[in-house]
Amino acid sequence: MASSMNISLPSDLEQLVNDKVKSGTYQTASEVVCEGLRLLKERDEDLVQLRADIRAGFEAVERGEYEDYDEATIKELAERVKTRGQNWLLEEERKISTR
Repeated sequence: MASSMNISLPSDLEQLVNDKVKSGTYQTASEVVCEGLRLLKERDEDLVQLRADIRAGFEAVERGEYEDYDEATIKELAERVKTRGQNWLLEEERKISTR
C-alpha cells in the first residue's frame, strides 16, 4: 500500500523529474522518485557488500591466502577481470532493458 509524502526538490531535480515524465519513460513524478530511491537503496546495498568483500580480502591476505603474479600471469588475470567486467555490464544493460 502506497502512502503519501510531500517533498521539496531543487529546481534542477524537479526539472529532471518533469523531463522523465514528459519523455514517457515514467507516467508520474512518483514513479521517477520511487525509481531513484530504489537505485539509491541498491547502491547502498552494493556498497555494504563491497566493504564486506574488501574486509574479507584483507583478512585473507593476513592469513597468507593470496597468489603472487608475474608478468605472464598478470596478463591472464587482466583478461579474466576484463571478461567479468564486460559480462557484468551486459547483465546490467539487460536488467535496465527489462524494466
